[in-house]
Amino acid sequence: MTTVHVAGRGIVGTRLHRLLAESMPVMLHDGRWRDVTGTSPGDVVVLAHGGPVADRVRALAARGLHVVTVGDSIPDTVSLLDDPPAHLGTSIVLGAAMSPGLSGLIARHLANQLASIDEIHIAIHGTAGPSCARVHHRSLNGLSPGYRDGQWIDHVGGSGRELCWFPEPIGAKDCYRARISSPYVLQRAFPDVARISARRSARRRDRFTAWLPMLRPPHPEGGVGGLRVEVRGSDASGGRQVAIAGIAELVGTAAAATAAAMVTGLLDGLLHEGIVVAGDAELPTVDLLARVERHGVRLQEFTGIPQP
Repeated sequence: MTTVHVAGRGIVGTRLHRLLAESMPVMLHDGRWRDVTGTSPGDVVVLAHGGPVADRVRALAARGLHVVTVGDSIPDTVSLLDDPPAHLGTSIVLGAAMSPGLSGLIARHLANQLASIDEIHIAIHGTAGPSCARVHHRSLNGLSPGYRDGQWIDHVGGSGRELCWFPEPIGAKDCYRARISSPYVLQRAFPDVARISARRSARRRDRFTAWLPMLRPPHPEGGVGGLRVEVRGSDASGGRQVAIAGIAELVGTAAAATAAAMVTGLLDGLLHEGIVVAGDAELPTVDLLARVERHGVRLQEFTGIPQP
């Protein structure tokens, strides 16, 4: 029987282990688990730890293992998309967290409601565990990728302030451009879209201290986080339309639920071989979103402002 190996004992790893353990064999390993002892070809390895993972993904795929990543490293994402790992008929899920991951599934769900789309805009609020908090801190420094009219544009991190409304109880948050890998993943899933952007919420102190080490240790887990996905396009009559959906949930819970949906979908034969990105038109998006919701994450869609 196929065994799932979760590498990483942080918030996401332990929560994912709990979600899967009731229905399948699951082993939880330390993030430094390098020799992958106890694995057999066809097993699934979920990399739920911080740090670079590209070389590790290539090594695992070469051994005939399915691989699922939950990280948000731009170098890893670009490397694996531009030079896909050799594999032995297995799947490599690149980005199975809240974003990238759930953001791509929601974007595809919204896109399917329109005749055509030309813009996707993502906004993220909150963090999971300490490793995620450190990534959030560093993401506001450096260059932020954006896609516009067929060209990649590097924006200054922490710029481009935009007031984004998340599902309650989060509400409105100031969001800024950041070093997030989601645009690269979304562009692979939606190659015909003209504009893609990703922002994350931040306070003034976050932006001003992004180039410094964290001034105090991060909390064991952040509070309720949020994801907002906005898709712009046209309906069948050519009218301009905007579709918005998102979640309000603990980031670690949302990430674990998304990873669990991808793992169970993989084991049920719903994912194709090679590189798999959330939002790909070949994926059964409705089924995968239903799996995420069964793990307790409620998808909320903006349907308009009530009229008096």
